[in-house]
Amino acid sequence: MPSELESLRPGAGVAVRTCLAIGPDDRVFVLTDDVTLAIGEALALEALATGAAVTLHRLEEFAPRPVVSVPPALVDAYRAFQPTASFFAASSQRGEITFRLPFGKILRSEFRVRHGHMPGITPQLIREGMATDYNRVYDVTMRVHEVVSRSRTMHITSPKGTDVHAEFDPALRWVACHGRYHKQGDWGNLPEGETYTSPGRLDGIIVADILGDYFSSAYGLLAEPVTFTIRDNFVTSVESANKALAAEVSEYLDSADNGRRAGEFAVGTNVGLTRLVGNLLQDEKYPGIHVAFGNPYPEQTGAPWACRLHVDVIPVECTIDVDGRRLMTGGVFSPDVL
Repeated sequence: MPSELESLRPGAGVAVRTCLAIGPDDRVFVLTDDVTLAIGEALALEALATGAAVTLHRLEEFAPRPVVSVPPALVDAYRAFQPTASFFAASSQRGEITFRLPFGKILRSEFRVRHGHMPGITPQLIREGMATDYNRVYDVTMRVHEVVSRSRTMHITSPKGTDVHAEFDPALRWVACHGRYHKQGDWGNLPEGETYTSPGRLDGIIVADILGDYFSSAYGLLAEPVTFTIRDNFVTSVESANKALAAEVSEYLDSADNGRRAGEFAVGTNVGLTRLVGNLLQDEKYPGIHVAFGNPYPEQTGAPWACRLHVDVIPVECTIDVDGRRLMTGGVFSPDVL
């Protein structure tokens, strides 16, 4: 039987070669942590196999967990190595979004690396979500992006009770996250496969089976869904049979300005995924939609506001109509998309 490290290398190889196109002229900085060290090592080995120069560090070298701001020593380590490409492959802890968001800005603005972002990555995700056909993911993502980037309205329903209307502002950009990050400054979450924007207006109900931020690692697939009522872009109520979880989510959204505001609206496009696994990093790429309350990724979407939180919520088995055109039925894209 192959060792755990060897079993991770095929998916790590896709991340290195297909997604970031790493080669012998690259300098690759792998930032991992104690929990995901085997994944970091697999990424480093695959990068080394291309002939690239590689350095690997654990997040715990630079600050105690949870890391809530960018450690200066971490930036110094990047400056000393001068990478052309990098990976962040580490577990996700409560409050660390306040580190990851500004750290991402530094990677894009100062270092302009090609970056694979993997907060909350697990061996299962490397073996499944990263081992899919990323050429197909690219094709489907770009077809969906072509449709939604011209849209003005979207209506989404699900068997569990999701019924939400979205309106889109043509001044705000749709971003195609197709999994190919071959130019300096390009970056994306891995596993990949989605296209997103910031909604102009969102109204209705979302019944979520998965939550983002630290809720993903803390709760996984939810035993009782959480229902979000949204009026004019803001969450007005959070309800669940798990009243403690609903209260925790509501309190967390209230902990930051614009925490209840719908910041991201996305369509998942990774058609290689066949099931939810309880990890937001992969499950948000599952075919369907997801919404995030808080940060709208203003640098990418053009949204004129910001927030230090970003909490995704994911309904399942979605039926999606875009400007009256059926894009998806029960979680399956229409034939013209596939």
